[in-house]
Amino acid sequence: MSEPSHDGWILAIDLGNGGPKIAAVQRDGEIVATAQQPVAVQIELDGTATQDAREWVLALRRAVHELIQDDDVSVADLAAIAITAQWGSTVPVAADGEPAGPVLLWADTRARKHMGSVISGPLSIMGYAPHKVLPFIRKTGGAPGLNGADPTGHSLLLQNELSDVGARTVVQLEPADYLAFKLTGRAQATPASMSLSWITDNRPGKPAAYSADLVRRAQREPGKLPTLVPTGAVQGPLTPTAAAYFGLPAGVPVMSGMPDLHSAIVGSGAIEPFQTHLALSTTAWLSARVPFQKTDVFHSIGTLPGLDATHPLVANNIETGGAALQWLREQVIAPHDGLAGGGSGIGADGAAPAGAIPTFEDMLALAEAAPVGSEGVIFTPWLAGERSPVDDKDLRAAWLNLSLRSNRAIMIRSVLEGVALNIRWLLGPYQKFLGRDVTTIRILGGGAQSDLWCSILASTLGVTVERVANPRDAQLRGIALWARVCLGEISLSAAAALVPVDRVFAPVPAEQEIYDRNFSQYRKVYGKLKGVYRALNAHNRGG
Repeated sequence: MSEPSHDGWILAIDLGNGGPKIAAVQRDGEIVATAQQPVAVQIELDGTATQDAREWVLALRRAVHELIQDDDVSVADLAAIAITAQWGSTVPVAADGEPAGPVLLWADTRARKHMGSVISGPLSIMGYAPHKVLPFIRKTGGAPGLNGADPTGHSLLLQNELSDVGARTVVQLEPADYLAFKLTGRAQATPASMSLSWITDNRPGKPAAYSADLVRRAQREPGKLPTLVPTGAVQGPLTPTAAAYFGLPAGVPVMSGMPDLHSAIVGSGAIEPFQTHLALSTTAWLSARVPFQKTDVFHSIGTLPGLDATHPLVANNIETGGAALQWLREQVIAPHDGLAGGGSGIGADGAAPAGAIPTFEDMLALAEAAPVGSEGVIFTPWLAGERSPVDDKDLRAAWLNLSLRSNRAIMIRSVLEGVALNIRWLLGPYQKFLGRDVTTIRILGGGAQSDLWCSILASTLGVTVERVANPRDAQLRGIALWARVCLGEISLSAAAALVPVDRVFAPVPAEQEIYDRNFSQYRKVYGKLKGVYRALNAHNRGG
C-alpha cells in the first residue's frame, strides 16, 4: 500500500431520484463544498416510473459549474472522480451514446405481467416456482422480483411494450454506470452495479463474469449487456469531450460506478462483519458486510456482491423513508399563508421551493410538540408499495386512529414514527438473517439530520443509534474515500477510520414502552388490509 497523498480533491457524485448531489472532498474525507440540482420524475397509475437521463447530465453540469465557483475548490487540483447512484434502474442507450428512451426506474412495475415466464409456474410458493428461482439464488443470492421493478422487468418491457425503444438500444446501463460512460466513453458495469440484474455469479471467490445460463433464464439480450469489470476498478480517464463539457481537466481517473448501498457502507464507517448501518434517505435500508451468501425470499432480504470477494452485503429496501416527510410537506401540509403543496419527484408536479414556509425544520420543530406515540395515531408509510420485509406493490399509506384532536403536530410526528415502526418491522427478519441481535446501528442519510427522528428510531428499535457527522452527505464522503481505496492509496479500514460520529442516541425506556404498544398494532395492519389494497389497486395494474 502506497503512502496516502494529501494533494488534490475528489469529485464525489451521488445521483438520487431527486437529482445529482456532488461534493469536493479532501483526501481525509472532509467535504469542502457541495452542490445539488433537481430533476423531474414521471409517476403514473399504470406503474410508470421514469426519468430523463439527458436531464441528469444537464443537472450534473450545472452542479459542477456551481461547485467549481467555490473559492476553496481549485479545478486544477482535481485528482479523481467517483460515482454512486440509485440502482435497479435501466438507462437504454442508443448507438450515439444518448438515451434511446426514458430511464426505467426501480419503481417502474409495468413489466409485472411478464415476470411469470421468468420465475413463476404451476407449482409456486408466494409466486415463485422453485425450479425457476433456485438457479438464480444459488449463484447470485437472489432472484428477479415478481413486480417487474428491476432490470429483468425493464428488459422485458423493452422487448415488448417499449420495443421501439428497445430496437434503438445498443446497451442497457444502471444509472451510475451511465454517468461513468458519459465521462469516459466506456460502457462498463461491475458485479456490484449489476447485482439487481441477478445474472452474475456472485459466489465468494468467483471472478467477475456473467452467467450465460442466468442471462438465458432472465431472458436478457446478451448483446445489450455492458462489459463487466471488477468492483473497484478504475473505469478510465475523463475524456477531452466530457472535460470540456463539464469544465474539468481531461485525463482525471474516473472510478467505476457503484450503488448507493455500497457507498453507504463506506460512508457509515460500519465495515466490520455484521456491523449494521441504517440509511434514511428517500428510501431506507439496513445493511452490513457478512461472511456468507444467503437469501430470505419471504422477506426480500439477500446478499449481493460486496466491496471485495469475501464479504457480500446484506440487501433489502423500504420503499419510502425520508420521502414520506417530503410527501407530507408538499402534498398535505399547507400553511396559513395559503402556500399549496406540490411535488418534486415524489408525487405530482409543482414543488414548493425547499426554503418555502413551512420548511422541514419548521415541521420537525412542530412535531416535537406532539406527545410520544402521537396519541395512538399510526401512519403506514407505504406510499410506493413495499419491498422489504414484504414485496407488495399494492400497499398504500394510511393514517389510522385520527380524531378531532389530531392536529398537524401529531400528523407530522406520526409520519416520523410510522417510518420508524416500518423499519422495526424489517429489523426482526434482518436480525434473523444475520443470526444475531443488533444492539448498535450507524445512521446516515438526509433523514438522520433530525435529532428527533434519530431519538424516535433509537426508542422504537430498542438500539443505540450512532449518527455519522454530516449524515446527509455521508455517501458523498463514502464514495470519495472509496476512490482512494480503488487507487491503492488507503485500505478499507483506514477509510472507515476517517468517518466521524457526531452524536449517539440511546433508547428511552418510557418511550420504548409506548412504541412497543404501537408496534404490536402496527404489525397487524398489513395482514388485515393487504386484500383491500389489492382490490382497490387492481384496475391500476390492469386487473
